[in-house]
Amino acid sequence: MTDHDFKRGVVAAYVDGFARNDAEALTALYAEDATVEDPVGSNPITGRAAIGAFYRAAVARGIKLELSGEPRTAGDSVAFPFRVHRQRAGGDDMIEAIDVFRFDAEGRIIEMRAYWGPQNIKPKA
Repeated sequence: MTDHDFKRGVVAAYVDGFARNDAEALTALYAEDATVEDPVGSNPITGRAAIGAFYRAAVARGIKLELSGEPRTAGDSVAFPFRVHRQRAGGDDMIEAIDVFRFDAEGRIIEMRAYWGPQNIKPKA
């Protein structure tokens, strides 16, 4: 899948899924045998069922996303910078992250890798 506008549309649908607390819409973006590695270096989550559980937990915690730059596309992938806004008992915070989606021929995400670490977490002002 190499269409720039299509991949940007998937990124928009991803951000919108969080805005609407719609874990099912997020999960539907993925192929059946997809993997999610969030953050990179952690154990990958494999398969749509496990990915759905991951997103149900995320939206239950009230996580919201905000794009912080334009998505970049190349080959079968898209990378995009964004902020994760989290509500936490000790005070709300924000993570500056970059996600990379890789697509299959049907336009489903087959791999998501999230690039962030402790140095990217900041208290929310």
